[in-house]
Amino acid sequence: MQVKIDTKEKFHAITLPGPTLSASMTEELSECLLPYLQNDVKNVVLILKDIETVDNAAAESLVAIQQQYYENGASFVICEIQKPVEEYLDKEELLEVMNVTPTQSEAWDIVQMEEIERELLNGDDDSNL
Repeated sequence: MQVKIDTKEKFHAITLPGPTLSASMTEELSECLLPYLQNDVKNVVLILKDIETVDNAAAESLVAIQQQYYENGASFVICEIQKPVEEYLDKEELLEVMNVTPTQSEAWDIVQMEEIERELLNGDDDSNL
């Protein structure tokens, strides 16, 4: 899978190639996205502007990947979803469990807020010792 990667200070902006995100791509998707959890900059903004269709297995894979990010103290935000993909995810009741924003700028804001939240929560843990 040829992805476009733009590394910022707090996150990696990764654009998936289109037009389809299918079940046959789920393993490749995990292999592409999960290694970022080992980096100093762990947060990922996934840009889906070129994806016109997605199937259930691929959508569920994105939910599972997002969950792994949050379990590892990192942010995973999806942005620029095409209307048909958004409607499909909503119909499958997956959109409500995904961290989705309309624009990359809003995704960046979410990453920053979550970073601050994690810092505050970690600070609270230290004060309880």
